[in-house]
Amino acid sequence: MLTTYQSHVLDEKSVAGKTKHWLEENTYAQKLLVLLVLFGTSMLIGDGLLTPAISVLSSVGGIQVNKPQVNDDWVLALACIILVLLFSVQRFGTGKVGWFFAPAVFVWFLSIGLIGIYNIVKHDPVVLKAFLPTYIFRYFQGHAKKSWVSLGGILLSITGTEALYADVGHFTVSSVQIAFPFFVLPCLLASYVGQAAYLSKHPGDVTHAFYRSIPEPVYWPMFVVATVAAIIASQATITATFATIKQAVALGCFPRVKLVFTSSKHLGQVYIPEINWILMVLCIIITAGFRGTIQIGNAYGIAVVALMLVTTMLMILVMLLVWRTNLFFIILFATVFMAVDLVLLSSVLFKFKQGGWAPLVIGGLCLAVMFTWHYGMLKKYEVEQQNKVPVSWILGLGPCLGLVRVPGIGFIYSELAHGVPSIFSHFMTHLPAIHAVVVFVCVKYLPVNIVPEEERFLFRRIGPKEFRLYRCVARYGYRDLHKRDDKFEDNLISNLSLYIMQNCPSESTSVYDEGSVSHVVESPLLPDGQSTTGMQSIRELSSGTNSIEITSPAHTSKNTTQRVRFAIEQVESETEVEDEDVAFLQEARRAGIVHILGDVVIKAKSHSNIGKKFLIDYMYALLQRICRENSAALNIPHENLLNVGQVYFV
Repeated sequence: MLTTYQSHVLDEKSVAGKTKHWLEENTYAQKLLVLLVLFGTSMLIGDGLLTPAISVLSSVGGIQVNKPQVNDDWVLALACIILVLLFSVQRFGTGKVGWFFAPAVFVWFLSIGLIGIYNIVKHDPVVLKAFLPTYIFRYFQGHAKKSWVSLGGILLSITGTEALYADVGHFTVSSVQIAFPFFVLPCLLASYVGQAAYLSKHPGDVTHAFYRSIPEPVYWPMFVVATVAAIIASQATITATFATIKQAVALGCFPRVKLVFTSSKHLGQVYIPEINWILMVLCIIITAGFRGTIQIGNAYGIAVVALMLVTTMLMILVMLLVWRTNLFFIILFATVFMAVDLVLLSSVLFKFKQGGWAPLVIGGLCLAVMFTWHYGMLKKYEVEQQNKVPVSWILGLGPCLGLVRVPGIGFIYSELAHGVPSIFSHFMTHLPAIHAVVVFVCVKYLPVNIVPEEERFLFRRIGPKEFRLYRCVARYGYRDLHKRDDKFEDNLISNLSLYIMQNCPSESTSVYDEGSVSHVVESPLLPDGQSTTGMQSIRELSSGTNSIEITSPAHTSKNTTQRVRFAIEQVESETEVEDEDVAFLQEARRAGIVHILGDVVIKAKSHSNIGKKFLIDYMYALLQRICRENSAALNIPHENLLNVGQVYFV
């Protein structure tokens, strides 16, 4: 049970209940929903690729307004140099320079707003009539198709917020909601209307309208501010791409990559070396290939509109199933936003040949990678689930499991949260010796953003006490940082000690399979191993398993060893309990810990169709070879690692 997870009971006869039931029963709808989410993620990654290219190139291109002798090749070379420097410094993070971002962006918006007001007053105040809705109808009356197609050119004026929302490491939802309507929007409107006022007097300057409309005395300061703002915008989008890929990796929708957290305070600030260099190369190719902002803008427009459309469709499901919004408001939201998104998408598709194909190619490649990885991981989990060992087989092995027990603790990693993984029987068959204490560790990423540290571990005993077999489910959210280090081991052992003490002989330990009552025990430990004074609680849940969830603070260390105190409601005096199993566990801990990983390889069966063979035997196999190894992702040292290989046909 997690405090960060809420489950709502829907009326089966309601629209939400029927929709939920339809999604749960219809496998095709589930696959379509997964594809929709992965497609939206691919478009966001494409956004992170196109934003630096168009932002830097457009800002640097302004130098030609004041220095016409600078040709396009020099502008292109300068833009590529800035992009290389931008991606090269990503590994340092923004912790030391992040304080500069907010003032710089503030100066940028304030400057363009003031310049816009200056142009309105100087050139054509009548342009303020553009805010009247009647001009919308007048614009479409004369040349409906031409006006409709021209909507594809306004997308750059409504982009950017989706990157800020995704860039959870630097901006929060509330900060965007407050800053945008009260500061950003007024400044943007003043800037755009000011440029329109300038163009009404100088229609020939439409190519570089922004830089042409800047007064001569402040041109070079604005050029510097614009370049800095472009770099900051690119930085925010790149970081948003890293954060999105990190969450996709946690949810099993992207191959394992190296995650470097550049800030100890903000887990959203992450750096991914492989993705960084791939983005840099592709960004330079796009910049050098298109050689101008018009085609890149067309590509950017399609990526943004596609992302907006996917967001709207998913928001409808969230409003219906999660927020349980009134059906009238859902229909109103869907009608308005879907209409706007579809109109913009239909208009921007006319620019497909003028660069609009680029985001679809990029998105298609990203979608193929993510879908292949997700499909392969799903098949691997299914085959592990089918080949898991029943608990009854463990019980029939006798008190010593028919094995030689060697000192130490063995952590056997598996994707299974229930049952005994087949790697255990495979290991026993080929090497009839096992550690004195065996813990089956299952690292699970749940569909919540974070899991509190005190709710991290869930334990269950497998077989009788003398087997000393345990299961541990380590639960993480998709924004949590999971790193196998000494702290992880110490917390796991400390929580396991608590579990063993609470599951002492006075408890009912005669049932080892599913079906008994479980307990959730709260018994936080202080750093010195003493429990807090005061009343703790014990709650009984009819959960269908004999598991016990222990909650304890993150600072519990391995020094909290053999003596554990706990308090139960309505018991005024504390009782010290010495348990042999806890002492045995600590002795095994001192002997060392070995991490056993199952290297499962899946291959398509000979009678499988061509599509399945191609996905499993070629694409997924290739991704497995080039992605980061599971042991590296878990940060397990090689001297404590034992890989057990298995091959399954699916």
